[in-house]
Amino acid sequence: MSELEAKRQALIAELREHSLVLGEVTLSSGRTASYYVDARRTLMRPAGLLAAGELIAAEARRVGASAVGGPVMAAIPLACAAIAVPAGEGLVGFFIRKERKQHGLQRWVEGPVEPGARCLVVEDTVTTGGSTVDAIERIREQGLKIAGALVVVDRLSGGADAIAQAAGVPCRVLATIDEVYPERPDR
Repeated sequence: MSELEAKRQALIAELREHSLVLGEVTLSSGRTASYYVDARRTLMRPAGLLAAGELIAAEARRVGASAVGGPVMAAIPLACAAIAVPAGEGLVGFFIRKERKQHGLQRWVEGPVEPGARCLVVEDTVTTGGSTVDAIERIREQGLKIAGALVVVDRLSGGADAIAQAAGVPCRVLATIDEVYPERPDR
């Protein structure tokens, strides 16, 4: 097993232990589900943050990105993880606001990125991909280039495909719901 695959397996184990929540929930897409993957419960712990950071930084390098970011909230710990690990040296992080800031510089994109920067778009958990697709539109409006896309957990409901289509690049998935919750009833 490669070093990166070992980190991916460690991340999946952390997601199973800390992020899988059983019970009816309403997803951001408006759909209801009998389980939820709250990836931040893993990403806000040292082992999960480190594994995600290493994997995201490796993907950023692979696609030639100089910046890592995406929709607000989801992208913040992911970008911070990627820029904090040794493999992330030279990367910068950013996030896309849901609404333009009404004071200060009134930005959509927060972070030290300049037009023309090659970006890896990241998301923690994806169902339909709607919020990430919206963020991709903002990224392009700001003159940033999309080098790649990465999702920590894909619920296998079409979101990763929607992100890839909007981004115009393949969407790398670190873990699927099949790996995080293989015994789920709707499989």
